[in-house]
Amino acid sequence: MNAKPTLCIVTPALANANNGNWQTARRWARLLSGHYRVRLARQWPDAGAADPGTDVLLALHARRSAASIAAWAEACPGRPLVVALTGTDLYRDIAVDADAQRSLALATRLIVLQEQAPADVPVAWRDKCRVVFQSSTRRATLPKTAAHLRAVAVGHLRDEKWPQTLFEAARLLHPDEGILIDHIGQALDPALGEQARATAAACPHYRWLGGLPHAAARQRIQRAHVLVHPSRMEGGAHVVMEAVLCGTPVLASRVPGNVGMLGVGYAGYFPPGDAQALADGLRRCRADIGAPDGVLARLQAQCAQRAALFEPAAERAALRAVIDELL
Repeated sequence: MNAKPTLCIVTPALANANNGNWQTARRWARLLSGHYRVRLARQWPDAGAADPGTDVLLALHARRSAASIAAWAEACPGRPLVVALTGTDLYRDIAVDADAQRSLALATRLIVLQEQAPADVPVAWRDKCRVVFQSSTRRATLPKTAAHLRAVAVGHLRDEKWPQTLFEAARLLHPDEGILIDHIGQALDPALGEQARATAAACPHYRWLGGLPHAAARQRIQRAHVLVHPSRMEGGAHVVMEAVLCGTPVLASRVPGNVGMLGVGYAGYFPPGDAQALADGLRRCRADIGAPDGVLARLQAQCAQRAALFEPAAERAALRAVIDELL
């Protein structure tokens, strides 16, 4: 029997980062381990590069993994090189960063995480793109109180996630409107951490919980009436997919990364950076709690129509199709 092909997944973030890149890399390793010999590494070459050798390199992040991508292309010409593009790759780096551009040129295939992404890849490399939606397990939709609306936002505090929109929306809401906001994420930008603390001090209906373990964050998504996702750029947010899979609808900024996850016709978008529109959307959700034909019910039904895209079997099949095509 032939040995399984060896796959090295290079990720700039390992377990201690507890971020989207790490969640993606760990999940891909698990999904593919039955078909390939898989290892995770922060860079290539690594300790496993020579023995038993590596048949395929799959690198997350065109810019941050650029050194590994270039080293592979030089050392292993002709061997498959797959580069998975993040939101910062798509919507910032490939337009201005020479290392990210070189990664796209060297790649045999490009993985993008939502269906709007290929349109933002330069035409010269667009044919390399393959869409692989991320996945997670379904969770039960938990009972929701009718006494108030519980909203949750999950994402480390950094400029790309645009938490300022949430801070401003919280200040536009009055404490007696029955809208409670939990905000989960580490302050990767200290200034944004200060803004979160100031918002919590001024707004008793807003809580910044800091970083939480993945399981705890997901439980809060299950309990919430709505997930708020105000990013200015996204590659295909893991947290959006997790909300969909536990029956929690989403209020999201209308940016390509969110539209590519939730669909062009989704009714839960607000203009990027528009705190007033976000606050108004939360008020509409609050007013319609429990209404069978209200905003929340309509958004939940639309999310349910997208849920099959985010099943583990679908993600495994899409990943295998990319790799097997090259082998």
